Amino acid sequence: MRYLESAAGIFRTYKKLGQTSLDRISEADLAWSANEESNSATVIVKHLHGNMRSRWADFLTTDGEKPWRERDGEFENQLTSRADVMNLWEQGWKIVFDTLATLTEADLEHIVYIRGEAHTVTEAINRQIAHYAYHVGQLVYIAKLRGHTEWESMTIPRKKTGN
Repeated sequence: MRYLESAAGIFRTYKKLGQTSLDRISEADLAWSANEESNSATVIVKHLHGNMRSRWADFLTTDGEKPWRERDGEFENQLTSRADVMNLWEQGWKIVFDTLATLTEADLEHIVYIRGEAHTVTEAINRQIAHYAYHVGQLVYIAKLRGHTEWESMTIPRKKTGN
């Protein structure tokens, strides 16, 4: 169970980092994006939610890219309130953690598919960790750009290496 516990811990770390970032972005700025090609915090959360639902639903038995997923719609800035954004945020993470809780060590070498590509369960989990870290990093950056005027580090502050 060591790998699964570790993976869950990594996911919890990114969930917390994303949550803190979202908390630092004003409701008005949740829909802000730097330019037409950039995603707002709202869009990032919608995309993560769609990805989480698709990838983790029936994780061991169906392809992680579900036919019902409307990926392109995830990139439309349609959420209107912080409550809507946070509701999707929590729903997405719930399915991740609920699914992880059902997996066992014996499942780790089982083959699952994402867009028809075979992965071991371990590889699929690693793929999702990397994907979520990428988007949480975007949320952190938006929070830095649009958040508080005095930035308070969410990890190790500069010049404080913790030796």
